[in-house]
Amino acid sequence: MFTQKIKPFLYLGIFYLIISLLVRIVFFFHPITNVSFGFFEVIKVLSIGLVNDIFVFILASSILALYFLFLSNSKYNKPYGYIIFGVLLLLFLYILVVPNNIFKQYGGSVTKIALIFVGLKTLLFGLMLFLPSKRIKIRNTLYFITIFLYVLSIVFNAVSEYFFYNEFGLRYNFIAVDYLIYTNEVIGNIMESYPVVPLFLAIFAVTFGITWFIFKKTKEELLTLPNFKQKLILLGTFVVLVGASLLVIPAMMQIKSSNVFAEEIEANGVPKFYWAFTHNELDFFQFYSQIDQNQAEKNFLSQYPQQTLTRNIVAEQPEQKKNVVLISIESLSADFLEHYGNTQKITPFLDSLADKSMMFTNLYATGNRTVRGLEALTLCIPPTAGESIIKRENNKNKFTTGSVFKSKGYDVKFLYGGYSYFDNMQDFFAGNGYGIVDRNNFKPEEISFANVWGVADEDMAKKAIQTMNAEAKSGKPFFNHWMTVSNHRPFTYPDGRIDIPGDAKSREGGVKYTDYSIKKFFEMAKKQDWYKNTVFVIVADHCASSAGGTELPMDKYRIPAMIFSEGFVEPQKFDKLMSQIDLMPTLFGLLNFNYQSKFLGQDVLKDYFQPKAYIATYQDLGFVKDDHLTIISPVRKVKQYTLKQQESKLAPEFNIYYDENAVKKPQQNLVDQTISAYQSTSYWLKTNKLNR
Repeated sequence: MFTQKIKPFLYLGIFYLIISLLVRIVFFFHPITNVSFGFFEVIKVLSIGLVNDIFVFILASSILALYFLFLSNSKYNKPYGYIIFGVLLLLFLYILVVPNNIFKQYGGSVTKIALIFVGLKTLLFGLMLFLPSKRIKIRNTLYFITIFLYVLSIVFNAVSEYFFYNEFGLRYNFIAVDYLIYTNEVIGNIMESYPVVPLFLAIFAVTFGITWFIFKKTKEELLTLPNFKQKLILLGTFVVLVGASLLVIPAMMQIKSSNVFAEEIEANGVPKFYWAFTHNELDFFQFYSQIDQNQAEKNFLSQYPQQTLTRNIVAEQPEQKKNVVLISIESLSADFLEHYGNTQKITPFLDSLADKSMMFTNLYATGNRTVRGLEALTLCIPPTAGESIIKRENNKNKFTTGSVFKSKGYDVKFLYGGYSYFDNMQDFFAGNGYGIVDRNNFKPEEISFANVWGVADEDMAKKAIQTMNAEAKSGKPFFNHWMTVSNHRPFTYPDGRIDIPGDAKSREGGVKYTDYSIKKFFEMAKKQDWYKNTVFVIVADHCASSAGGTELPMDKYRIPAMIFSEGFVEPQKFDKLMSQIDLMPTLFGLLNFNYQSKFLGQDVLKDYFQPKAYIATYQDLGFVKDDHLTIISPVRKVKQYTLKQQESKLAPEFNIYYDENAVKKPQQNLVDQTISAYQSTSYWLKTNKLNR
């Protein structure tokens, strides 16, 4: 009899395991999975994945177990049924009528959720109490809905994991958590990027079909409800299984592989999402290898002539109070430009501008998200474990590029075509003294096109010119940091601007339209009086994709960067290895600024500059130097790769890293330099030494 009672769990569990297996098979053959798997490795990945899925399902099915535990006919007998109904009714009225009820103290939508839940529970209990002849029919309906929600969750999660992997080459991580927080942008992005109606129709069709099959196979179990003894056995079994799951799942998440894609495919997205939700900051001093703090700081600061955190930068020439426009371009990988070998001609203007600029041909982004790029360009420090500083509570009053400009009397602003509350940008930039111009500042007639991420880049270009003209009239020099938005999925933009339709939703179209918009910006800027006294810095925030065969694939971090100013900056190519955090200190050097610096990036044009780069994810912190990539990770892990260089066949003037080979015995001096850089940065942030 008891085995009959667990049939719903068996059917749902088998369905979940089949769906999970299909997802893994899809991931194996997905184009983004650019590594090969041997037979035994496939078996290993699938076996670990199966164990993960079994224990995740056990945890998830706990709600279904509780549902069965509370199924009973005796609770409707007199007088218990009337007492329970009366209590539910009073609770509903308490939530509805009492203005300062206990749920109001939690704020948000908690009161509405509680009211709906208790209201439905009261209604359904009342129907089953007063209409006993309809009790089985009502119970069957509720049981069908319960199974439907379980099946829908399984199918929807599988589809979500596919699209997330399609975008990032990963299971869920911090980005997925962000996507739940910024629902307007994310839901809008999905609506504009994918055929949502057919997709959801398919999801609901599959869900209904599977639910109906399981319901028909198991509904007879509701005719004879489990007795008290069976409920105790069910409860005891689940307590043991849930306890085992809580031990096994964290242990399974610690299993690592030399193949990054193997780790992602064998994992389960649900615990990864939970981990990301609860670990948006990683304490470096808890999770990473360390050395003596004084020695770490000494090692790191040895690269600077003054060998101190706070340094006096003194120029040999008079200061140049030129206007500065920093344009950070969304998701612009270096290999989109013809200069780096691209043959699609999707960045004609940027390629032409590069020939007239100081172009940095071997520059690497610090991370793979916009907030990391903004952090690197604003704070000029290496990335740290966990979320970007932009999204942390302690993100204000930092030493920034804006604070240097403000100390020189500049008008400082951040320009963004979307709503700057997204990714906490408004809080960060306003908290560091920047004025903000975003979508809130646009009149309806100023918007020719917009999608969920913001107004089209050409509309923002016009607003930028308008803003700069107003600033120029004040007589003060200005520094404006413009972050573009159009080169982002769904890659939609106005028709008729470029030779790729605005509704094609192609990455190439997004890149080419942004290039077109920047061209329009420069055409307008050239007509302004302030143009010849302005320096333009153009750089990507990060690459279009970060997936690769290793934790930190070098080619997925290489971004274009250039500094342009007619008659001021001589066209040239700088091909030494450098980081995104070095770009703004280099600009300050070109302007001959005298200032007290806490930047951890350097002026790459100085003789003492040591070529190096910092690249990272939320967990893996990489340091590139002397043709080696050293990576430190949580649980005090250290890996090192040798990097080989060769001339690009499509762009012979550029050296590119093309291979990463693991080193069995890492070079200790490079390991120490890596730890020193990230440990020192983490410590200085923790102790507010990087504040103004």
